[in-house]
Amino acid sequence: MYQTLGKDELLLLVIKHIKDNHYKEFHELIDELHPIDIAEIYVELPVKHHAKFLSFLSLRQMATLIQELDANWQLDTLQKIGIERSSKVMNYMENDDVADMLSNMTVDEIEELLASMREEESKHVQTLMQYPPDTAGGRMTNRFVWIRNYYTVTEAIDKLRTFADFAETIYYLYVLNEHKKLVGVVSYRDLILASPNEKIDNIMYNRVISVPVDMDQEEVASIIQKYDFIAIPVVNDQNILLGIVTIDDIMDIVIEEANEDIGRFAATGGKTIDFNTPIFTAAARRLPWLILLLFIGLGTGLIMSRFEETLDTVVILAFFLPLIAGMTGNTGTQSLAVVIRGLVINQEMNRSIVYKLIAREFGVSLLIGIVCSSLVGVISYLWHDIFALSLVIAFSLMLSLIVGTLAGTIIPLILFKLKVDPAVASGPFITTINDIISLLIYFKTAEYFLLPYFTS
Repeated sequence: MYQTLGKDELLLLVIKHIKDNHYKEFHELIDELHPIDIAEIYVELPVKHHAKFLSFLSLRQMATLIQELDANWQLDTLQKIGIERSSKVMNYMENDDVADMLSNMTVDEIEELLASMREEESKHVQTLMQYPPDTAGGRMTNRFVWIRNYYTVTEAIDKLRTFADFAETIYYLYVLNEHKKLVGVVSYRDLILASPNEKIDNIMYNRVISVPVDMDQEEVASIIQKYDFIAIPVVNDQNILLGIVTIDDIMDIVIEEANEDIGRFAATGGKTIDFNTPIFTAAARRLPWLILLLFIGLGTGLIMSRFEETLDTVVILAFFLPLIAGMTGNTGTQSLAVVIRGLVINQEMNRSIVYKLIAREFGVSLLIGIVCSSLVGVISYLWHDIFALSLVIAFSLMLSLIVGTLAGTIIPLILFKLKVDPAVASGPFITTINDIISLLIYFKTAEYFLLPYFTS
């Protein structure tokens, strides 16, 4: 009925139902929408309609809505509905989502909300909050379905039906022994294809891929991507099943880590800066790196003052300064991007891989250097008709491109070896370093080969 309506039309329809107190029509509309669409409509609603919109929702619908909102909107929504109703709503939310939401609150607010939740749900949330947020434990949910290996397929399906509404995902059933240790896994597909009286022990996979509770979230995401899992079990050092990390959490991890790496790559402190970030916050995140780069960049001024005589004598050198520096910075940034991407995909960088990578990038830089330096050499000769100048520019560019590419390759590898996130070797940092290197090469080459030509 509503599938052909655009977002703006749906928004106007929701406002109309709210204003006219059309409770039945409102729910007919809401029931046809995906949770994320409901959240987007809520965010777009004029503030004056928020309270009434929330009053029309059931506790379960409100829980679903809050799970789709970002942190600021979650806190704002909980404040609107009050502590008593908030605690009831949180009982319907996934425990891992509740733990993530509470991590953005003050200690007093957390204690008040946990105290008003159902005791069992509150204990589950508190358990999840014990783990660092960027680990498997901090990302897992403890809402999963487990069975015993002596169950029949019929018994397993009956338990799945009973707990389907409780579990966050029902694609896998995890098999535990009497000590709650993980001994196998059965997929929903396995249950459907097996005969009703077949024992779980006969159809389960014994070699279970799991992750330790303290594993970094990026490694968890890599394992799920490697094996194409929808969920992965999380265990402690005794192999006791504590929870599962699901694919929706992995998508959040991938986006968060990408934003963090982009922030570091752009020298913004590794934190996401979006359109809603306050001016002072955005500036504070950018300034430290930029101030550091400013002082490093002063090196270019010192270099130019050192070669002032060369520049005064051969003024024409100034025409090609931006080209040399710009091309060197570009190739360095390209190599940096390639290396960081490779490190994300392949965390185990042995000596053989490193040597192969450096050799490959050297070969690439040599080929690029030959092509680009030949082009700029020909252009400079046609422009100024000075063969010595063309040779100096071509040679300087080729050498600068090789050195710049190797800098963009080796610097992040060194940081990775030192257990420092290589993304901190950001584009601006590599570009600034390469500017200094390229100017040194350019002026030193000109001083040695070109200055005698112009002074003789």
